[in-house]
Amino acid sequence: MGFEYMSQEGYDKLVAELHQMECVELPQVREAIAEARDKGDLSENFEYHAAKREQSRLLGRIRFKQKVLANARVIDTSRLSADHVQLLSKVEMTNLANNLKMTYTLANPHEANLREGKISIKSPIAQALLNKKVGDIVEVRVPAGLMKLRIDHIQSS
Repeated sequence: MGFEYMSQEGYDKLVAELHQMECVELPQVREAIAEARDKGDLSENFEYHAAKREQSRLLGRIRFKQKVLANARVIDTSRLSADHVQLLSKVEMTNLANNLKMTYTLANPHEANLREGKISIKSPIAQALLNKKVGDIVEVRVPAGLMKLRIDHIQSS
């Protein structure tokens, strides 16, 4: 697994999620396991088995987030350039088929959130935009067909 570049905001959010899982959710699950164990026969104890499954699922999520954070590198946004599209660039563009304007920020997959206008750097649109400049027209194959986008403005975060 290579480095995962992300914003400080995304890194801080992952740290907070991991802390919540380790310090709040995991102790709750362990308490539920202990309570269920105290009820006796474990072979037919649904609460015990459900709590053990939840603990296993939670530990898997914790390990995943720990691995992401171990490989995370926070990008110094003051050093980003606005002359071409890159990770954390905010790109204003026009869909040439219908003249609709769109604005997306290219984000690490762990930070992608369409409602916030953040698309994964690994998405087809982001891949087509990478390293392009203002005025460039890119073609992107999407499920609906071929999309032609003109880059109108690039802003570094």
